[in-house]
Amino acid sequence: MAKDDGQGKRHSGISIGSVVGAMAIGDHNTVTNQQGGTPADPVQAELLEALRELRTDLARVVAGERTRALDGAAADAEAEIASAGAASPGRLARLRQALADAEGLTGVLASAAAVGRTVAALLGG
Repeated sequence: MAKDDGQGKRHSGISIGSVVGAMAIGDHNTVTNQQGGTPADPVQAELLEALRELRTDLARVVAGERTRALDGAAADAEAEIASAGAASPGRLARLRQALADAEGLTGVLASAAAVGRTVAALLGG
């Protein structure tokens, strides 16, 4: 039912109690899903940023089996950090192995070296 706002304008009485997921109402709105938000652990946040940089860099190199495997491992770790707030030790171990398998990239791409250093810090060496 429409209500008068006291200034001669009528507004409908729509009330939204809660929203799960993402939504936008009205013209020219956008929705940004920040489900996981920023990781509480600063090292995980650093890894998340380094993974994003690595994946951007990987998109610029000629794709091969090893680069695709590294990109997949990076994407999986990125998704886990974004959703759960941290990458599990198993995920970090797989990422470390993918970095080792693509060893030529770690010397060429600074982002790969940054991911490697951060993973080593999280796994203890």
